[in-house]
Amino acid sequence: MGRWRRSRRRGLYLISVSLIVCDVGPRDGLQNEAKILEPSVRADLCDRLAAAGLKRMEAASFVNPKLVPQMGGAEDVMAALHRKHGTVYAGLVLNEKGYDRAVAAGVDEIHYALSAADEFGRRNQNATTEEGLKTALALVARARSDRIPVTVTVSVAFGSPFDGPVPSSRVLQIVERLMAVPPDEICLADTIGVGVPSQVHGLVRGAKATGAAVGAHFHNTRNTGYANAVAALEEGVVSLDASVGGAGAVPSRPTQPATSQPKTSSTCYAAWASKPESTWTR
Repeated sequence: MGRWRRSRRRGLYLISVSLIVCDVGPRDGLQNEAKILEPSVRADLCDRLAAAGLKRMEAASFVNPKLVPQMGGAEDVMAALHRKHGTVYAGLVLNEKGYDRAVAAGVDEIHYALSAADEFGRRNQNATTEEGLKTALALVARARSDRIPVTVTVSVAFGSPFDGPVPSSRVLQIVERLMAVPPDEICLADTIGVGVPSQVHGLVRGAKATGAAVGAHFHNTRNTGYANAVAALEEGVVSLDASVGGAGAVPSRPTQPATSQPKTSSTCYAAWASKPESTWTR
């Protein structure tokens, strides 16, 4: 993604920074659906996304299939892919066992998520924030040793359905601690769709100040997903999550799941329209 910078000596000039739109539809988009799709069908969705030009996607989730049956057969999904050169097929993991499974299945990239709020973390992955941080640092170190790119997502970074609003200071402390063993990216996730652009500006700016490469993940629960994505773009995120058709919800959220994510097609348009002089990767 190109960004304009001003210099006393050079005047106004353009620097090139890449923006990647990651389609999380095969994982986040399907994990709360009533109908469970066979691994071959989920692999076919990934193939179609790659054929459409997507360069990164979350192809599978290596979580306990007893808890999230929609994500069962992650290894079968990876095995059934018709991999396209230049496309990154990532796997979501929540613990060491998931990491082992993902690496054995041949993912190109590890995505690990930890909760910025304790109660959400307990219900979603049986881990407090502190426990999630310890696992994050251990997995990033393993990924570095295994030479696998790794993204750490800080979920409920703007608010939790159980813990309420999450202070930005708490999130930035988490980011600072993650930078002790820096992942390739730190993704700030508005998991339930409660954030607004002013919060996005402040949180992304603060996270980038730690030296992190920052990505973002939004939901459209209150129709702020696209506005938040544009705010994140303005602050220079390196990646944005989106979902084919806008599908996506959170299994552990009570009564009312987060409704939809920004559509991949619309997110790509927002990126292009916001920075027409720049280049970006779907």
